[in-house]
Amino acid sequence: MYLETQRLILRKFEETDAERLFLLDSNPEVMKYIGMPPLSDITESENVIKMIQQQYRDNGVGRLAVIEKESGLLIGWSGLKLITQEINGYNNIYDLGYRFIPEHWGKGYALESAKASLDFGFHDLKAEIIYAHAHSENEGSNHILRKLGFEKTGEFTEPDGICFWYELQHKNYIK
Repeated sequence: MYLETQRLILRKFEETDAERLFLLDSNPEVMKYIGMPPLSDITESENVIKMIQQQYRDNGVGRLAVIEKESGLLIGWSGLKLITQEINGYNNIYDLGYRFIPEHWGKGYALESAKASLDFGFHDLKAEIIYAHAHSENEGSNHILRKLGFEKTGEFTEPDGICFWYELQHKNYIK
């Protein structure tokens, strides 16, 4: 799986991405609304990559490494994941997600990469609905989801607080 936008390349995770992924997931600001503590050891990032690679094999889809074309660096991840364990009463659904290193926040990368992922989901995977969720206090993520056209259809409680539940139907998706 390989997606390309004007400024970004979205590709499958590789073992060599562990160092940059650790830079992302060990940052307290990044993990603030995720519901888990920042990673403390690079082997945790190596295990995350193995888990995502298994999702590629099992489900044909998984989060993708986002590479900034200009620098050639992994700056975060984005993409669809098949949710196979129930969340908010749903399972076997496509979930959009993204996470970026703070120095790359506010540059439109989440929106740009999410649009590429939605195009892939609706056109290549033939999804009728794509879902997403974000912590109620994560203003940046909630703003991006609304900007993409997602409709907030509910809320659910996680151990770290309330999450907003979003849905985007293919018929309502404006590229």
